[in-house]
Amino acid sequence: MGVEVTISYRSAKYALDFTKKLVQDVGGRILKKASQQKRISFKGEIDLVTQFDREAQRLIVDALRKNFPEYGILSEEDIDTNTDRAIKWIVDPLDGTTNFAHGLPIWAISIGLEVEKDILLGVVYDPNRRETFSGLKGRGAHLNGRRIHVSKAKRLEYSLLVTGFPYDIRRSKKNNLRHFNAFAVRARAVRRLGSAALDLCYTACGRFDGYWELKLSPWDQAAGSLILREAGGRITDFSGRDFDVYGNEVLGTNGYIHRQMMRVLNPE
Repeated sequence: MGVEVTISYRSAKYALDFTKKLVQDVGGRILKKASQQKRISFKGEIDLVTQFDREAQRLIVDALRKNFPEYGILSEEDIDTNTDRAIKWIVDPLDGTTNFAHGLPIWAISIGLEVEKDILLGVVYDPNRRETFSGLKGRGAHLNGRRIHVSKAKRLEYSLLVTGFPYDIRRSKKNNLRHFNAFAVRARAVRRLGSAALDLCYTACGRFDGYWELKLSPWDQAAGSLILREAGGRITDFSGRDFDVYGNEVLGTNGYIHRQMMRVLNPE
């Protein structure tokens, strides 16, 4: 039998405070350079990466390795360090790279800490608005230090929703377009911002009432999923099964409209 790994509240609080300071520092550095020429390369047909993604990752990973050498790290830009460890960081150094590359100020840095396959804490920082979303399991969610809660919208037709589209939208039939069309005629409105981390956080603080998406990676949703839960929201797959940061579906809502959205996602 394996040995269960736990972290004390004091250690978790230290890690949370450290992470908030780290993302604010790195985010501030990247924001100052955001108007500079971007060197864009492609990981796929429409999946971009810039030198600033890699710079942010280097700064974050170096700091985490120095201060938490016993933890593993899983990060978007080809960093895979001791990910078999029971405790590991899950990092998206720049979520919303396409927006960033085009000068659209909707992007963020996202860091979650996974302990025994459970997300313990999450931090998402938006440098453009200087908004720090954070959550610690069992201790609630906050925006710039103030407690946040999900919205109280109870009917889908009065709800503002948000979603995104997978990078293989041009090749795969499972591309979210059918779901988007279905919600567009049932909800008050549907938005597409281009940052899954911010989509989850905006749902957590009530700016959106519900969010769904397909084919995300762990770093897209690890931090935001914990923040949404701690803000009183509900998060599952499209069928209502337990949410998995390594899964292919995410449905996050204020709880009230969850089943209504599930019915749209799973038509008879």
